[in-house]
Amino acid sequence: MASGDDSPVFEDDESPPCSLEKMTDLVAVWDVALSDGVHKIEFEHGTTSGKRVVYIDGKEEIRKEWMFKLVGKETFCVGAAKTKATIKIDAVSGFAYEYTLEINGKSLKKYMENRSKTTNTWVLHLDGEDIRVVLEKDTMDVWCNGKKMETAGEFVDDGTETHFSIGAHDCYIKAVSSGKRKEGIIHTLIVDNREIPEVSE
Repeated sequence: MASGDDSPVFEDDESPPCSLEKMTDLVAVWDVALSDGVHKIEFEHGTTSGKRVVYIDGKEEIRKEWMFKLVGKETFCVGAAKTKATIKIDAVSGFAYEYTLEINGKSLKKYMENRSKTTNTWVLHLDGEDIRVVLEKDTMDVWCNGKKMETAGEFVDDGTETHFSIGAHDCYIKAVSSGKRKEGIIHTLIVDNREIPEVSE
């Protein structure tokens, strides 16, 4: 193994050939839609070595090589708002494992259901690129392709308008009461005087 230089032996594990075996223990992939974008979370679990690796958007976030306990959890943060995420590893039977992702302490499904009540999302094509606009209804924060926008609110006859710009485009989100208690307030995105249809994630 001696290679003439004094570099420690363990560095071999970090050399490029290793990247070929990277992802061989990939056991789960989740797409999580947050205000700053959709993040891909990938999890590797070596059931013989106990290795645990968490990737967020292709970047390694956590790496633990030798874990004697094969079950347990890994907690980390996702996105610009540092949203708390936890991957739970449970033994189902024998050598089978189940992996669950929780966001802010809720299962991903529950979190996304709740999120659809607290946010509005629009996707549009402007100046040759796809733009994803998210309104957080509780704070009235507006996110555009991962960046929190500078906004200015103003009252109008039938509700409020939250103004911001994307490049040279004038945009605003109009909030109007639906007149029905169950529906509450209806938010509409207007870009260059054109209404943009909402998408559900």
